[in-house]
Amino acid sequence: AALPLGTHPQQAMHEAIVAAAEAVNRLAPEPGGAMEHDQHRHQNAPACTIVGSVVAGELLVVGWIGDSRAYWIPDDRGGPTARLTEDDSWAAQMVSAGLMNEAEAYADERAHAITGWLGADAYELDPHTASFKPDRAGVVVVCTDGLWNYAEGADELARVVPADAAARPLHAAQVLVGHALDGGGHDNVTVAVVPFAMPRQGAGSAYNKA
Repeated sequence: AALPLGTHPQQAMHEAIVAAAEAVNRLAPEPGGAMEHDQHRHQNAPACTIVGSVVAGELLVVGWIGDSRAYWIPDDRGGPTARLTEDDSWAAQMVSAGLMNEAEAYADERAHAITGWLGADAYELDPHTASFKPDRAGVVVVCTDGLWNYAEGADELARVVPADAAARPLHAAQVLVGHALDGGGHDNVTVAVVPFAMPRQGAGSAYNKA
């Protein structure tokens, strides 16, 4: 709703995540209900992670909270692939602080404990957004850890994404879900594939993060 009004896509993504957080917060039991006597009613409040992507002309925007991820996969596979998000997780914090390398952090049993999420029991609402101007056509894969546990690196994921993903995004998402299920399917597997086509005038490279 915000984009047709002229809102910058990155700001619109931020506002959408805030709106989503408010919707999840409303799922927590309200005072006056069956749990009114429970001073800790938010301890078991519904919660989730979120990741999304918007294509607006030459701009590609992603937004997230938690450990669901977005990956950039160029159509020609000749350009660089990339993970566009940074996890809100114990492992990511350890790596960012320089206390562990990535292999050590993700081998720890606490690796996937998330440090950011949507829900009434969240510590604080801290939406992350990033915008890009890719220099070629491609697709964005947005997914839960139920997929990326089985194809964590961007290059590894690119080998699973069908070559015609931009033309058949739903089929590509189904292939990726199948890959996770074939690998064991030990967690929620949610995947969307968003095509990005180059504007006619072309675009340079840019990156902004908030």
